[in-house]
Amino acid sequence: MNKRIVSWHADPSVPTFKPPPGAVDAHCHVFGPMSQFPFSPKAKYLPEDATPKMLFSLRDRLGFSRNVIVQASCHGTDNAATLNAIAQSDGKARGVAVVEPEINIDKLRMLHEGGIRGVRFNFLKRLVDDAPKDKFIEIAERVESLGWHAVVYLEAELLAELRSFLDAIPVPIVVDHMARPDVTQGPDGPDMRALRELLDSRSDIWIKATCPDRLDPSGPPWAAFAGAVAPLVADYPDRCLWGTDWPHPNMQNAIPDDGKIVDMIPRIAATAALQQKLLVDNPMRLYWPELIE
Repeated sequence: MNKRIVSWHADPSVPTFKPPPGAVDAHCHVFGPMSQFPFSPKAKYLPEDATPKMLFSLRDRLGFSRNVIVQASCHGTDNAATLNAIAQSDGKARGVAVVEPEINIDKLRMLHEGGIRGVRFNFLKRLVDDAPKDKFIEIAERVESLGWHAVVYLEAELLAELRSFLDAIPVPIVVDHMARPDVTQGPDGPDMRALRELLDSRSDIWIKATCPDRLDPSGPPWAAFAGAVAPLVADYPDRCLWGTDWPHPNMQNAIPDDGKIVDMIPRIAATAALQQKLLVDNPMRLYWPELIE
């Protein structure tokens, strides 16, 4: 693996939809710059630099106010690039880290001071070689005192297998990309039913209503995604987040237009009240609770 890849649109459109004031892009990443923050030797892909300056420029172009930067798998457990981006954000970014199993509370507190508010557990075999469930539980127990949550990235087919693991996590859980359901099954398909069962099992499980470009093979305007996800957002309005997923890791063969992704928002959150919860109230409650009156 030596060829660096580009997975983001060079000139995304300005969306027609205007997000409400204070809107948060609650799932995005930074890559490098590699000269300053080298990628992990275990990385499954080698991206071109996607810098904080590029991310914040996109934020402004799309009409958002804040970002939640999720540690990308290509950086492994070295969160320096994510922390660097948060430090450059003028308080407008928070983060989700990936950490070594043996990390101690002092190092976790240092991450907290740098703006980290969650820890990510990745079960996608194409991205990580090992997902030690027992160690993940220990990490979740350590971050509980910091008020963090756990972001879990898995596929819908693993929901049943990982149910006991998820039940044992002692902190709130955010399910990345809704566990990558097959949206062509519709809102009542088996993948969505399994996700709803998980959501109904605990009141502190959240979802990210994200990635039409990944999940809907029909392409724009992603009608299957809208049809499957809109009922989910309507039924769990206080536990949904949204994000661009910029710079769209591993989407180099079908690079999405971020403006069109933003224009999906009113199709999955039809009312101003739902949009306010999805884009402002919910992410602020999870990532900036100290700013909520």
